Amino acid sequence: MTKPRRFYLEIFVICLAALLLEISYTRVVSFKLFYYYTYLIIGFALLGIGSGGVFVAILPQLARVPIERLLAICCLAGAVAVGVGYFIIALTPVMTRELWISGGVEFAKLLLICFALFMTFLFVGIMIASLFGRNPDFISKLYFADLLGAGVGCALVVFLMRALTPPGAVFLGGVLLALTGTRLARELRAPGLTMAGVAIAAILAVGVVFPEKLPEPVTDSIKTIRPDSPRMFTRWNPVFRVDVTAKFGDLEDRARVIHHDGLWGSSLHKFDGDVSSLSRFETNERVYAFRVTEARPRRVLIIGAAGGHEILASLFFDAEHITAVELNPVTASLLTEHFVEYTGNLANHPRVTLVNDEGRSFLARQTGTYDLIFFVAPDSYSAMNSATAGAFVLSESYLYTAEMIEQSLRHLSDDGVICMQFGEFAYEQKPNRTGRYVGTARAALERLGVVDVGRHILVATSPSFIPVSTILLKRRPFTEKEIGNFLALTGTLKGSKARHAGGHALDNGPVNTIISLPPAELDAWYPTYPYDIAPITDDSPFFWHFTRFRTVWREFREPKGMVDPEDSIGERLLLVLIAVSALFATTFLLLPFVAIRDVWSRLPRKGRSFGMFAAIGLGFMLFEIALIQKLTLFLGYPTYSLTVTLMSLLIFTGLGSLTAGAYAGRGDVVPWGLFPLIAVLTLFYQFGMGFVTDALLGTPLAVRMVIALLMTAPLGLVLGAFMPLGLAAVASLTEHKDAYVAWGWAVNGFSSVIGSVLTTVLSMTYGFRVVLLIGLGAYAVAATLLRQLLHHRPSAGQ
Repeated sequence: MTKPRRFYLEIFVICLAALLLEISYTRVVSFKLFYYYTYLIIGFALLGIGSGGVFVAILPQLARVPIERLLAICCLAGAVAVGVGYFIIALTPVMTRELWISGGVEFAKLLLICFALFMTFLFVGIMIASLFGRNPDFISKLYFADLLGAGVGCALVVFLMRALTPPGAVFLGGVLLALTGTRLARELRAPGLTMAGVAIAAILAVGVVFPEKLPEPVTDSIKTIRPDSPRMFTRWNPVFRVDVTAKFGDLEDRARVIHHDGLWGSSLHKFDGDVSSLSRFETNERVYAFRVTEARPRRVLIIGAAGGHEILASLFFDAEHITAVELNPVTASLLTEHFVEYTGNLANHPRVTLVNDEGRSFLARQTGTYDLIFFVAPDSYSAMNSATAGAFVLSESYLYTAEMIEQSLRHLSDDGVICMQFGEFAYEQKPNRTGRYVGTARAALERLGVVDVGRHILVATSPSFIPVSTILLKRRPFTEKEIGNFLALTGTLKGSKARHAGGHALDNGPVNTIISLPPAELDAWYPTYPYDIAPITDDSPFFWHFTRFRTVWREFREPKGMVDPEDSIGERLLLVLIAVSALFATTFLLLPFVAIRDVWSRLPRKGRSFGMFAAIGLGFMLFEIALIQKLTLFLGYPTYSLTVTLMSLLIFTGLGSLTAGAYAGRGDVVPWGLFPLIAVLTLFYQFGMGFVTDALLGTPLAVRMVIALLMTAPLGLVLGAFMPLGLAAVASLTEHKDAYVAWGWAVNGFSSVIGSVLTTVLSMTYGFRVVLLIGLGAYAVAATLLRQLLHHRPSAGQ
């Protein structure tokens, strides 16, 4: 008798392709729209996969199709959906700011993009659910192959996005599906399907080999790069895409514009090597960093080197050595490869060391001190230093936290200074960025034992090309001479205003309130301010999140974004994404069960199974996203955090699934074995991970990646047991195994879709520690309900 085929290889490749699609699309959509749409990709990947289980349950004709033929057809249909979906997603224009004022037109476009994403993953879901439903006795092994494929996809995706570009990696996912379908069609001796598979694979392969021939995504109207923008340089990267254009205001040939993910981010300035030609910096706000202290800064560290403008300033002000750190290797390559002659071979200047690294991890590895640490509107997720569409709101900013400021102060020489400069578009009305940074700096200084923090802070504003705030910090108090230098410089800079000078309040605005109020009064004042500008820490490092969600909800129907596009746009869109996710999830995951209500009504203990699968889905997303965000600090590169965390969780969740069958019949193992392990691990993530980060942040990236994998692997092993145990438990309760497995898969998908966005809201509002505790609570519910289901014998009634 022939041994039945289990399709472990097929589900491995299918899930590998799905992860390539999911993560590659996060980069495409971040460029097309903004980073916060990343959660849309994650949610709709989960939605499509979960909906596949629903389709299997409500369409009995699918169960009558031989599994080999069903997989072949779905692979080919999925490959077609990848190609067609990319064109829809890339070419459909969406203007985020007009979602509230366009009469539903922009919302309809967003729904079209959502539907294209949904269809991309739907066929994957049908295949996974069909394999699970027809092989309930092998769910653990199939689930392991599923998660192993996804984990390998995570391990490969960064390399593939670099080699092929994100659009090329999307098409590679389609090619893998097409080739899998073709292989199955050949085994079935189905020439029509085989020929179709070869043709589909060949067409999609063009996008893999020649990604530059694919249509460029039509960007949001507020983006500074549009499909027809003439460019001198373009390159995709897992961190963000970099474009360089020629025209820069009225500077003609003297500067080039650098765009990060389609937004103006920095500039390259023409330099012939003659430092004396840089006298413009005498009347530029960068002069504050060099001419305030009594001794000129000799050793300079620049965090966020970008196009090298601050390097030029440091050279002009006669710094002896300049270390310039840049996160994105493509941006760094502009100075080292592509615009070397234009920038005067700046990266190879004898006084300059250009480092491709993440600023905080680089600083942690240094043992020496600096006379000046210059922050140039950097951000640990994206270097888009224009927040004109709320693009920073949902990105964690570990370079702005109290812990980072404290670390920087410790790396200063005795009279060294920190200089932070960033755009502040409406200082008189709402100096949110300046206020939050000053408040966070106050918290850092107080941690170091400083009592009179005002004497350690200088603040000024300058009109410049974009209105700029300058904040200077010292570990020692500013001297009277330094305060005099600061005021004198302000007087020479046209339009500049001194706001605070070493303990002297020079206006009555919020910034001086934050500096001067006693601690208890300040804690009471923050909640009364119209915006959230309280200090940020590593536990909730969302520097750019200024609008409270209760305010957003109260003012949701009011048109926003035309006068001040930065105000609450990101938070509003996050709520929109929750609503869109809930709408699609309800429509495609839960309502279809009406079509099989007779069978569905006979499924026993639906209430408990609903609670269990919902808790598993929500709990997993709470842990996953919280750990991705926490490990961004440890690994430096957010893309590395995403891929390493996902890879570890998926692979080890798969191993946990594989071993779950050994104790599937022991209901007492779950509450008294698995759940306490989750509790112990949660305590480690709450209190132990910070010590690991502090101790090992300065180690090489490869070492940190291994350590991150080891820290998350035990959690994956434990969490991996819940889903197969739950599916096996409900399948044993009824003869309608396929329907109940599909129901469990759908409920899990529903809560995962909502959880993917809800977790971010909770992180921004309460911090990662609270999110992890909520995740622990979700698994407590799941463990309790699973124990009850495992102890029940098959029953026909609820």
